[in-house]
Amino acid sequence: MELGKLGVWTSYGRIGEENAAEAARFAEELGYGTFWLGSSPRLSGLRPLLEGSEHMVVATGIANLWTYDARDLAREYAELERDFPGRVLVGIGIGHPEATSDYTRPLTAMRAFLDVLDRSDSHIPEERRILAALAPKMLALSAERALGAAPYFVPVAHTRYAREQLGPGPTLAPELAFALAGPEPAREYASLYLSLSNYTNNLLRHGFTEEDIANGGSDRLIEHVVPNGDVDRIAAIVRAHFDAGADHVVLQAVGEQGIPRAGWTKLAEALS
Repeated sequence: MELGKLGVWTSYGRIGEENAAEAARFAEELGYGTFWLGSSPRLSGLRPLLEGSEHMVVATGIANLWTYDARDLAREYAELERDFPGRVLVGIGIGHPEATSDYTRPLTAMRAFLDVLDRSDSHIPEERRILAALAPKMLALSAERALGAAPYFVPVAHTRYAREQLGPGPTLAPELAFALAGPEPAREYASLYLSLSNYTNNLLRHGFTEEDIANGGSDRLIEHVVPNGDVDRIAAIVRAHFDAGADHVVLQAVGEQGIPRAGWTKLAEALS
């Protein structure tokens, strides 16, 4: 799929589902190629975003396999593909052990989920699904069984590592949150992810220490993982992800109420 160089990431909890069409139209007018809907949405929830835009890809960020029947996901995909051909990307992930009591053997569970998708009458082609992946085996699976990988809450060092693991072909689409208002909203956003072992273990593998993770995150960690304040510095981190091997960078503006018009606009201008 042609995702474009830049995408936006938000959730209905932040912008309100009633504003979905307006948000998608605004992002498309700014030149973003893909709209990622976060907070483990149902695939059917993409419809108002697709209706509100004309050409951009709309993706789930991320459909959680522990709470989704693969056959339901395939059926919902077929319905959207019928109405919006070529515009739906299904992001699939395993969530977090802290949030799911059934969380066991995640790689095995993902393989089994993809197997069911492939056997379904309304299967989702590999090139129309992308996996949330951080560690080596899940990155390898994303190269083998999907369009590629969509890592979340990662530094540039992980993007470089992920490209090495994936090789030159698969799509690599890291998410990058940023806060124009400065470090306070960046820290508020980061606090959840610094309590989840999937993310903290990944940070420890890629240049950060236990001291960086403790007490809400060191200044160094926040500056690199959730750049904030100066738009030129934020844009420099985005470019660093591209230099490290990203094909598509997903921008999540935090610290704004409703549709993050200022964040989306300023980054689009800075990166044009």
